[in-house]
Amino acid sequence: MAGVAPLPVNGVVCLDQRDAGRALRLSWHHELGSVVLSIWRNDVCVATSQVATEDVPALVNALVAGLAQAPTGQAGNRRLA
Repeated sequence: MAGVAPLPVNGVVCLDQRDAGRALRLSWHHELGSVVLSIWRNDVCVATSQVATEDVPALVNALVAGLAQAPTGQAGNRRLA
């Protein structure tokens, strides 16, 4: 990829807890009927996955269920850009 693609207004960047050079970007693309998850290392996109809109509730439910199972006091330890 030649340059960094700007993050759409309707997205989020989650920094990887291993180091500041890695991140997960989430961006909605309603025109495609999907949400795109992309993995970044510094300013280079190294992988993407397009999740169909109808599959997003299952993804969200899995994230929420995993968060609910986290030991007390650990669920709030996160970094967002």
